[in-house]
Amino acid sequence: MKKPNDNRHALTCLVTGASSGIGREFARQLAARGHNVLLVSNQARELAETAAELSALHPGGRFPTFCIDLAAPGADTRLLDFCHTDGLEIDLLVNNAGIFSFCAVADTPPERIDLFIDLHIRAVTHLCRTFAADMKRRGCHGYILNMSSMSCWMPMPGIAMYSATKAYIRVLSRSLAVELADDGITVMVACPGGIATDLFGLPRRLQRLGVRLGVLSTPQRFVAGALKRLLRHRRQYINGPLNRIAIVAVALLPHRLRLLIKHRLLDRLQK
Repeated sequence: MKKPNDNRHALTCLVTGASSGIGREFARQLAARGHNVLLVSNQARELAETAAELSALHPGGRFPTFCIDLAAPGADTRLLDFCHTDGLEIDLLVNNAGIFSFCAVADTPPERIDLFIDLHIRAVTHLCRTFAADMKRRGCHGYILNMSSMSCWMPMPGIAMYSATKAYIRVLSRSLAVELADDGITVMVACPGGIATDLFGLPRRLQRLGVRLGVLSTPQRFVAGALKRLLRHRRQYINGPLNRIAIVAVALLPHRLRLLIKHRLLDRLQK
């Protein structure tokens, strides 16, 4: 029985959203640990650039790419079929691909709402089921890391679709961690606070300022902490004590203050 349960074993990893941001950083750090990484995204050019970068830095590793829209029906089985065809047995899955928008639900186009549901809920669920079943079949004591967000505890105007679908990922992950424990499969959910990436549309200068002020974390620091805890079989990771405090503080915000945030921020941005 294969038991890749520490850093001395070379794992075969699959990272979704690996063409940019946090996903790309997961791929970089996994490759630096000596692991092979299947890079998955719907951005073909950026995938090829990431694969070329990793191959140049780690010539002994394997860094295949698979360009696919994970929100499309059957994406999970197509991905597993590719792995079987290419001789890849996935030991570690990182469900990182995601989207973000700042908009009231009533003003969000229906197709955008469907994309949130398809990518954050349906795709993550099917990828977990498909690859967990494959790990069980092989007797692999593998790992699944699902990316949620600190916002899953924070019902705020403008990010309802994002926070609600991320809350689903957290609850799914915590349940899967129990269901798969007897099979030796570790499931961890990561709930980061603000990370200095392009996901939220912040200009690079504001990202750098946020890092200097301690409001944002760098992708490098967050990913290092997440992988460290995943490989130690933790079930949840929230980066930074301030973020853990903020979860409680925001949850206690009165309704009137949430309305003030809506009027001062969301309403102005959507004019």
